[in-house]
Amino acid sequence: MADQMPRWPYPRWIGHRGAGKLAPENTLAAFRLGAAHGYRMFECDAKLSADGVVFLLHDDTLQRTTNGHGVGGEQPWSALSQLDAGSWHSRGFAGEPLATLEGVARYCQANACWLNIEIKPTPGLEAQTGRAVAAAAQQLWQDQPGSPPLLTSFQPEALQGAMVTAPELPRGLLLDTLWTGWMDVARSLECVAVVCNHALWDPTLVATARTSNLRALAYTVNDDWAAQRLLDLGLDGIITDRVDLFAPSL
Repeated sequence: MADQMPRWPYPRWIGHRGAGKLAPENTLAAFRLGAAHGYRMFECDAKLSADGVVFLLHDDTLQRTTNGHGVGGEQPWSALSQLDAGSWHSRGFAGEPLATLEGVARYCQANACWLNIEIKPTPGLEAQTGRAVAAAAQQLWQDQPGSPPLLTSFQPEALQGAMVTAPELPRGLLLDTLWTGWMDVARSLECVAVVCNHALWDPTLVATARTSNLRALAYTVNDDWAAQRLLDLGLDGIITDRVDLFAPSL
């Protein structure tokens, strides 16, 4: 007999990197805009600065989303904190700084929001980043036991580091393809969820996840037809850029 499905406190609709493409990704401005559209759960990308500060950045390098250059994880927070992470998006966000996980945690807690933290390590720092992100999350949410962040990653080594450091925090394995052995890895990491490219989900995969007591989430869903297909499949979480299109009460 299958075990009982894990408790799932999270909203179904999740704002990708805060507010999708409506604001500079992974900044506090994006979280504020996503919340203004009614969203109460957000996805973000977390990595380590050279001096161990957990901050938000998707890419390994700084060029696309800041006025900086080089590998973000090779620079100290004192330098990263001075960068402009908003002008690349639009003039209205000029001067928006990079965000720390601590700052995002404070915002989410003050506004009763949930967070999906994707552990996005600088290559070669998978386990170290997983440990650091989990330790930071454990400390930041220690007074919020009812709304823990969901820690996810494409990198099993990062999730392993998170599990060893903060086993009580829920984990999810991110999948862009159904590579051989993914289910065994998800079980070994004691994941509560799998977060798949939305095109991978079909009735068979949903049944496979349910049989293993895994919650089913999808990224990044930006079209009506795709969202409806996933809703019909009964997915537990839908990550979207289109916070302006999908009402989170759907």
